[in-house]
Amino acid sequence: MASSRVRLPAAATNVSAAYFDQKMAMAKQCSHEGVVAGARAAVIATIASAIPTLASVRMLPWARSYLNPTAQCLIISTAAGAAYFIVADKTVLASARKNSFNA
Repeated sequence: MASSRVRLPAAATNVSAAYFDQKMAMAKQCSHEGVVAGARAAVIATIASAIPTLASVRMLPWARSYLNPTAQCLIISTAAGAAYFIVADKTVLASARKNSFNA
């Protein structure tokens, strides 16, 4: 039985391969920008949530009795994780939107 695939000429294959390589490079750049921006936001969120959490445990009697070290760590890491994923997602989407107009 004959194959149902359509064979493209060599010139068309090279153009589509170059186009695919360009798109892959652009996608890698978008994801890298998202990772860097997300990591930066996670560091800032860690500092911004660690200072009040640790200060409140030292100063407030309620926090001292109810927030054990595991709870403190959970508060800080949740803020960092949320900041990472939110900022990384927004950065990747913004880069993709910007690059979609270039294509």
